[in-house]
This record gives sequence, C-alpha cells and structure tokens, in this order.
Amino acid sequence: MFNKGQLAGLMKQAQVMQDSIKKAQDGLANIEVTAESGAGLVKVTMTCKYDVRRVSIDKSLLTDDQDMLEDLVAAAFNAAVRKVEDTSSKTMQALSAGIPGLPPGMKMPF
Repeated sequence: MFNKGQLAGLMKQAQVMQDSIKKAQDGLANIEVTAESGAGLVKVTMTCKYDVRRVSIDKSLLTDDQDMLEDLVAAAFNAAVRKVEDTSSKTMQALSAGIPGLPPGMKMPF
C-alpha cells in the first residue's frame, strides 16, 4: 500500500495542512463583517469568531416602537452570523482546494 517514504511524505503533508488550518482559523478572528437591517438603521459588526465589535443604532429609532427596534437588532445580528458563516466557509474552502483527493463537499476542518 504505502512504503515508508510515501508514508513519511503523507505525514509531513498532513502536518503542513494542519498548521495551515490553524493559521486560517486564527486569522478568522481578525476578519470583520458588518450586517445591517432596516435599510442601514441598525448595524452589527462582528469577527469571524463571532465576537461582536460594534452595534450601531440610528438615533431616529430610539423614539420609535421598542418591539420594532428589538426586531431590527435581532435581524442585524442574524445577518451578521450568516455573513460570518459564509466568509469562514469560503476561507476554509480556499485552503482545502490544495488537498488532493479530498472528497467534494467535505467540510474543513476535519
């Protein structure tokens, strides 16, 4: 099946890939996404590690209906989470593109 040289090469490739995955995951903490709701009246900025950095609420909403404001904040957070998931997925897919023999649709990290 594998000789010692092939196995050693495969193990080295696996270690390099593991290091690359770790760096990519760590890098996600530095990527920020911003999502909005209510045509930009509420904005949420978070990292791709789901740390919220900023929440911005237009002053015009502070005198409006509390229920509407709560709905807009929730919608902005949900939109930010979807953006984080999309950005993280694209980052990890780009990393996994260089792995020969990886089955299509396999999610990273393993």
